[in-house]
Amino acid sequence: MEIRNIAIIAHVDHGKTTLTDALLRQTGVGEEGVSMDSNTLELERGITIYSKNAAIFYKDTKINIVDTPGHADFGSEVERVLRAIDSVLLVVDAQEGPMPQTRFVLKKSLELGLKPIVVINKIDKNAADPAKCEEEVLELFLELGASDEQANFPVVYAVGREGVAKRRLTDESKDLTPLLDVVLEHVRPASGNDEVPLRAQPFNLGYDNFLGRLAVARIYEGVLRTNESVVVKKPSGEARAGKITKIFTFKGLQKIESASAHAGDIALIAGLPDIDIGETITTSPDASPLPAIAVDEPTIALNFLVNNSPLAGREGKFVTSRQIRERLERELEVNVGLRVEFSSGESSRVFGRGELHISILLENMRREGYELQVSQPQVIIREEHRVKQEPFEEVIVDAPKEYQGTIIERLSKRGFILQNMHVHLETVRMFFEGPTRGLLGYRSQFVIDTKGEGIMSSRVLGFRSFAGDIEKRQTGSMISMTSGKALGYALWKLQERGVLYIGPVTDVYEGMVIGNTSKGEEMMVNPTKGKQLTNVRAAASDEAIDLVPAYELTIERGLEVMAENEYLEITPQSVRLRKQFLTENERKRAKR
Repeated sequence: MEIRNIAIIAHVDHGKTTLTDALLRQTGVGEEGVSMDSNTLELERGITIYSKNAAIFYKDTKINIVDTPGHADFGSEVERVLRAIDSVLLVVDAQEGPMPQTRFVLKKSLELGLKPIVVINKIDKNAADPAKCEEEVLELFLELGASDEQANFPVVYAVGREGVAKRRLTDESKDLTPLLDVVLEHVRPASGNDEVPLRAQPFNLGYDNFLGRLAVARIYEGVLRTNESVVVKKPSGEARAGKITKIFTFKGLQKIESASAHAGDIALIAGLPDIDIGETITTSPDASPLPAIAVDEPTIALNFLVNNSPLAGREGKFVTSRQIRERLERELEVNVGLRVEFSSGESSRVFGRGELHISILLENMRREGYELQVSQPQVIIREEHRVKQEPFEEVIVDAPKEYQGTIIERLSKRGFILQNMHVHLETVRMFFEGPTRGLLGYRSQFVIDTKGEGIMSSRVLGFRSFAGDIEKRQTGSMISMTSGKALGYALWKLQERGVLYIGPVTDVYEGMVIGNTSKGEEMMVNPTKGKQLTNVRAAASDEAIDLVPAYELTIERGLEVMAENEYLEITPQSVRLRKQFLTENERKRAKR
């Protein structure tokens, strides 16, 4: 049976997973209601976080499909996948056109010499303009230095949600057959010689409680067999022995245990406990290792600490530094975009690709029963040839025209420079470049500035010269001076001074940050103060308390709004903000 290996790449929310699910259903290997996004967090947020494998069968051909994340923070997942496949389906929204992550993933695939198939999706949208979208995609191909062969890409028009595709907009279509035919025509069969010694390379990792570490590997040459002794080679040539205990191949989303896997296929391998991405699995000690797979380096760092607040240990099952350390070690087994420096004390330094990358890890940990606190995320600054460097990002903003002045003003204060601008009817698209530092903590402000109507997306450009001081936080902290339960009467009086993060009957303690102040200075307050009741009637005694709903802290919001001298306390049920030093005297001493 012939094998074709493809990946589906796109900007976040352009319809990769919906299209993959429709392909699985049409070829009879997917069930109604079963999605590639199987993780609870993926279902809640509607985004792909982890790349996943599936296989469909069409016209006596096995098509291995890898669904990749669309968010820039998980870009390291995409890069590894592209090395293991033979072509990509580039999915672009017919209304939005190419976006930052479209550019990022397309650039990577063109550099590897892949020839993409462009799928213009969501052509049923009211504002969809497939012709203009196709033109913009071609411009992007040429801008990224595509060869003539790559720029002469086939185009398929689709409505992923309805499971419909067509080669020309005027064609009639009832299913995705035209797309599958284009895949068979334009993707070369996975080549490989079964007669030579085995050479396979893992591009993704998994973990199973019974089998341990698993490797998702592309077999380039030879045959992989169960219970076979193999040699694992690092790109440097260093080798060690191992043994394959189990092999799984894919059918739909299911893993089917198999005795062997042949050249050109993608398989899941168990039995190599220390296997890593980019290493070469071979049966011959003389075989040369395959080219290494590079992973983008992290851009932000923060400390993970044991929770030592007055409310510590009430909700979490795992609260000690040893338990947190073991959980991070387990995460390193599968999360290659993450780096951790373990220290002997009660804190670990964690390096990640962005705020979302870190917050997904924290969200998973709290759901498993972990309790911890983290420091403010800081951008990684490095020195090269005695020049300070920091990560820069490209930001694309789509917003109604009336907000463009506010957005430009806010971002320019944060070190961003406007590169380009397109106006279309009542909306404007702006292109900015600036330091990642300036973007930390801006997203919630952006939602407020555009009244929720703006869309902002970004991608890391790499390290550039340090951009100097930038203006960021314009609010101060409202700090509780007592411990107890917050009362509605006290909060009613405090809400005039800023934005509150808590509601009535919330447990508070001294040093906990209960809100922010609009004037920018720190303010000590008493949220537990009740109304003085006497038997003397007064004009103010029957005032109705009118509380504004609290700005509820989530992990992402907390990472955005926290100051440098604060910790974000994360437990299975609560997210709280607190000062590193809880009493005012301790804070004054630390300042001195």
